[in-house]
Amino acid sequence: MGKESMEKLSRSEQIVQLFFNYLDQHILDVINGCQREFFEINQIAKNLAISHQHLTDTVQKETGNHPCYFYDLKIIDKAKEIILNTDYSLAEIANIFTYDPSNFSKFFKKFTGVPPGKYRKMHR
Repeated sequence: MGKESMEKLSRSEQIVQLFFNYLDQHILDVINGCQREFFEINQIAKNLAISHQHLTDTVQKETGNHPCYFYDLKIIDKAKEIILNTDYSLAEIANIFTYDPSNFSKFFKKFTGVPPGKYRKMHR
């Protein structure tokens, strides 16, 4: 979103948009190995120069969901993309997302209803 577009938003909408933009870039940085691990929400808030509570309250008020919900969804969306568009093993994909394979499978299944291997088979 460009600077002019951001200026037309309310401060709360700007915070939500900045949060989403930050998440997208941060997740890519982790996937590409530029960042070693995923930040906690409080670190993201700090990097956005707002308090953890203000970020949480603002995102919740504007969207109806906690920031962690969007964080997890964006990670799952990227995981789906990599599962379907690469030949990486599921263990390699788990490693890309800084998970051990078992926890990644549980995390993925929690949001999609199926483990990553089954997801790959169903959609390829």
